[in-house]
Amino acid sequence: MKKESNILGVKDSKKITEKNRNILNEKILEDAEYVSIKEVDVSIIDEINILNATKKAMQEIVEELEEKSSVCLVDAVKGLEAKNPEYNILPIIKGDDTSYSIACASIVAKVYRDNLMEKYEEKFPGYGFSKHKGYGTKAHIEAIKNKGAIEGVHRKVFLRKINNTWIKKVL
Repeated sequence: MKKESNILGVKDSKKITEKNRNILNEKILEDAEYVSIKEVDVSIIDEINILNATKKAMQEIVEELEEKSSVCLVDAVKGLEAKNPEYNILPIIKGDDTSYSIACASIVAKVYRDNLMEKYEEKFPGYGFSKHKGYGTKAHIEAIKNKGAIEGVHRKVFLRKINNTWIKKVL
């Protein structure tokens, strides 16, 4: 974020209504010096697990950020500093509650993901992505039971945790 940035209402994205997140997201994107969003394919997440997939995406961003900043704040994820000993990486527990920059990043990431779920809603009607946003709610699980899993969207690990006997088909 620009040094002078001080957008009122920025906090952990989970503590903000969807409407306010969208408003803040616009302001954050205007005030940001740098924004990078990385997606990790579902197959990679299944292969290396969600934490390692998160670290993989964060590592890619760190490599980009090294040229733009002298420090990188991350929300609680440790291990990146060992891969980048020359770069100042600070993992902060509850960072989205205590760091303005991390809170801004959490809002941008949440809005991006929610928008992706809206696109899934259009592409795969009947799954309720616009409501559950891809989380394992009862409605989401019921939709998968009734319509089948979607290749490239539903993680196999997630499906196994539910009960793989009911997976009728993969779209």
